[in-house]
Formats: sequence, C-alpha cells, structure tokens
Amino acid sequence: MIDQADRLRQIIDSLKIKQAEAQANLLNSMRRKTSKVITVTSGKGGVGKTNVTINLAIALSEMGYRVVILDVDFGLANIDVLFGIIPKYTLLDVIHNDMSILEILAEGPKNIKFISGGSGVEELVKLDKIQIERFIENIALLDKISDVIIIDTGAGLSDNVMSFVMAADEVLLVTTPEPTSITDAYALIKMVSNRNKEKLIRVIVNRAENSNEAIDILNKLAVVSDKFLSLKLHSLGYIVQDEAVIKAVKMQQPFSLSFPKSHAARHIREISKKLMEKKEEDKELTNTGIKSFINRLVNFWNN
Repeated sequence: MIDQADRLRQIIDSLKIKQAEAQANLLNSMRRKTSKVITVTSGKGGVGKTNVTINLAIALSEMGYRVVILDVDFGLANIDVLFGIIPKYTLLDVIHNDMSILEILAEGPKNIKFISGGSGVEELVKLDKIQIERFIENIALLDKISDVIIIDTGAGLSDNVMSFVMAADEVLLVTTPEPTSITDAYALIKMVSNRNKEKLIRVIVNRAENSNEAIDILNKLAVVSDKFLSLKLHSLGYIVQDEAVIKAVKMQQPFSLSFPKSHAARHIREISKKLMEKKEEDKELTNTGIKSFINRLVNFWNN
C-alpha cells in the first residue's frame, strides 16, 4: 500500500518529467525555428526599392508577423532616413565591439526591428574562420525573434548585390514602367538564371500609371524570362503612382502609416498578403533562416 509520502514523491517526479519534456520541446522548436529571408532588390536605383521594403514590413507586422529589416545598401543606406530614426549601433559593433546582434536592433514603427549594415557586411570578408563562425552564431539569434527578415540590398548588378540575391530564400525584384528600369530588371533576372534557374523571383511594378500598365509589364517580363531564360517569374503585384508616397517621403514617414487609406497603402497590403500565401511555386521552398543565408553569402564571397 502506497503511503502519502510515496504518493507525493510520485506526483513530484511526474511533474518534473513533464516540466523537462516541456523544456525539451521548447528547445527543439527553437532549434527548428527559421525565418523567411527575402532579398529586396532592383536592376537600377531610383525605383523606390527601400520604400517598398519599409511599407511591406509594416504591412506584414500588421498581419501579425515579427519583422526585422537588414539594410545592406552600402552606398545609400536609407532605411533610417525614411523611418526618421538614427540607429545607435550598426553591424560593425557586432563584428568589432563584441556586441550581440540583439543589442544593435533599432526600434521602428509597428514593432519592426531594423539593423543598419553600414560597411559591416563588407567587413565579413576580412574575418578569419573562427570570427565568421562566431558572427554566424550571433546573427542566428534573429531566427528566434522574427518570422520574416527582409534584406534591403543596393541597386544594380554588382557582385555584392548579386551575392545577396543568390543567398536569399527568395527574391523580390522591384521595377518601374520606365524602359531603362525594365531593361535592367531583365538583366538582373538573366544573371540569376545563369546561376540558378530554380531561384524564386517575385516581381513588383512600382509607380504604375494604372493596373493595365502594371499587368502588361508583369506579363511581358514573365513571358520573355520563361521563353529565353527558362526561368519562371512570379508576379507579386503593383503599386500605383500616388502623391501620398511623395508627401510621406518628405515627412520621413512610411506612406502606409501617414496615408493608410491611399491607393499605394492598399496595394502594399495586397502584396504582403500575396507574399505570405502558400502558392504552387512555394511547394519546394524552405525557409532556411538567417544563419544559412550568411553561410551561403560567405561561400559566394570565398569562391
């Protein structure tokens, strides 16, 4: 017959086992947790790439996703300008000052976190293997606190930009109806196709006069990419030319917050919903997270 003391010990032991199992499950889920890493890029500058990045992040945050923006536009890093916030730290502080990646996160609107790359990402090339491994383990912490990590690259077709494009899980290519912008966008698509014809590229037409113009451009890009490059593009949507965007930039505020009822804000919300939908093209897509992204990036630079 079991006395009360034995019964109490059994209950305590059972609780300890359940607690240990719960902690193990939590640790396993944390290990499995990886973010969706998206590179936002463009074939040329001046197409509104960074504006798209910021307002897309806001729309995703409003949908309940935890978003981190990593600004790696070496020449014109301006996420902070459009947010109207000056970050206290950059990636350089992680690399040279032994700071945690979580310590350098700047707070943007709608609970968005952002990191100013400065010249920090370029500095990775100069690190030795042990320093690289330490940095990768540090930045991997972002996978635990975010659902989506948006990499805002520079514009153009440089090796730096292309390495970010090729390292990401998926690419969001921004173009405008201008002939030079479309030509440069196609040039970027061609460079991607030469490296990996399976790369998932989604296209946004920014500053379209109307829906017909945008849809026509998206269709033409898709057709020529499929026919001549054997690469399947995926149309993500468009943002119409909107005076609200110009006003918001002057105010150093995202247009989706300053003018939430504007056409541009409505379109960016539609784009964000489409981005997070599970489509046919996503069947083979795995969110590998920021750790794998940096590993691939370093490998590209070392090859």
